[in-house]
Amino acid sequence: MPLLRTVARTTVIAGTASAVSGRVQHKQQGKWAEQEQQQYAQQQAAMAQQAPPAAAEPEGDPMEQLAKLGELHSSGVLTDEEFAVAKAKILNA
Repeated sequence: MPLLRTVARTTVIAGTASAVSGRVQHKQQGKWAEQEQQQYAQQQAAMAQQAPPAAAEPEGDPMEQLAKLGELHSSGVLTDEEFAVAKAKILNA
């Protein structure tokens, strides 16, 4: 009987520790997600204040424009959406 009591106690303690750990992890993930959203909003606000670089590009060789556009996108200056819009403008012109 003492062995069964020890096993039961260990099971309860392990289950409680697991539940508490799960709650703590869930709260931390929520805080991190909130911080990421705030950082994203700040970045978007900063980007909105800047003039879009693709609009300032002069007319020229479409291949050259696409290469410059690709560089801006890969360096992080343009978002995926901005890149797609600018690319469509170049290809449709």
